[in-house]
Amino acid sequence: MKNRIEEIRKARGINQEELAKVLKVSRQTISSLENGRYNPSIFLAYNISKFFGLTIEDVFCFEEEEDER
Repeated sequence: MKNRIEEIRKARGINQEELAKVLKVSRQTISSLENGRYNPSIFLAYNISKFFGLTIEDVFCFEEEEDER
């Protein structure tokens, strides 16, 4: 799953530590999300989207993997 967290966060002048504090997660969680190493729970995705005043679809983009046949 791809996301626009880093892009949106930087455009609003928020650093990873500040975002992590608001969302009650670690800065490492924010870093992992931004680098695509971690997919958030639906609850965390909702809270991130709500914090930015956007829909989940505006922040996260689900890409289906092609079946290898």
